Amino acid sequence: MPVLTRLNTEASPALALEAARAASDKKATNPVILDVGNVLGLCDYFVIASAPNDRLVRAICEEIEERVKRAGGNGPRAIEGLDDARWVLMDFGDWIAHVFLDEAREFYDLERLWGDVPRVPFEDAVVD
Repeated sequence: MPVLTRLNTEASPALALEAARAASDKKATNPVILDVGNVLGLCDYFVIASAPNDRLVRAICEEIEERVKRAGGNGPRAIEGLDDARWVLMDFGDWIAHVFLDEAREFYDLERLWGDVPRVPFEDAVVD
């Protein structure tokens, strides 16, 4: 697995928001953004989403990548798990997208694991 390092870009909140919106637009199950920056030195945000089948997991990943690029961001530095599409990790540097099959998301339960970090609302979020 590649080493994940932070880029410290000011654009990361806006790009994480765009990724969550992209997942939502592709009908992902309950997309969320977790602000892990204060407790994890690796990145600032986790974008977490899931889907009921591997085809939709892949479509969500493609949509995230396309929309982030259209918003002025770079593509992911690394993608892991796309072959079986149970848990796809997309490393964008300052933020990481996790796209799961629904049952894998329930099993790993990252939201519970990171339950003490704030969630970032994204439907109505305004980025400076």
